[in-house]
Amino acid sequence: MAIIVQPANESLFDDIQTILGRKGQAARCQCQGYRMGWYAQHSDDVQGRRELLRDQVIEGHGLVAHLDGEPVGWCSLAPRSDYTYLRQTTWKGRHENKDDASIWAVTCFVTRAGFRHRGVSCALVGGTIALAHDHGARAVEAYPMKPAPGKDVTWGEMHVGALSAFLASGFRIVHVPSLRRAIVRYDY
Repeated sequence: MAIIVQPANESLFDDIQTILGRKGQAARCQCQGYRMGWYAQHSDDVQGRRELLRDQVIEGHGLVAHLDGEPVGWCSLAPRSDYTYLRQTTWKGRHENKDDASIWAVTCFVTRAGFRHRGVSCALVGGTIALAHDHGARAVEAYPMKPAPGKDVTWGEMHVGALSAFLASGFRIVHVPSLRRAIVRYDY
């Protein structure tokens, strides 16, 4: 059966929590790391981060993937200006307005254990283009990992997605801040 991707909304919040799980980094972070910064995302206030995520989901900031009716994947995206910490970590060598709300950012993917390597992230990447456009974005960008040929990247680092998935969906590389990371963009 096909993977169904749909924009996040309040009725899907429990599905998102199922995807994030009850333990591990995804459950603790609640996709707030690039909004809050490293130390705040690791505080003990998981419930506070969960409520922040609920507010973002109500605004339609994110995508949920289902396979055979099961919630299997989550992707966080919103206006780039919402991600204060992101704009600190990916900006070296860039000369554009960090606060431009017409640029949307894809910051995180989570695929439930047991459903990985089935194309969930690729389906979510494709959905980011339509969702950002529907919200009036003039572009959507992401910060994927680009592992060296034959080298693995740990799951924790791959939460930003794989470069190959974005390139396959029509994104183009606009900046390479490090050997293992690229910044990609899809302009409308």
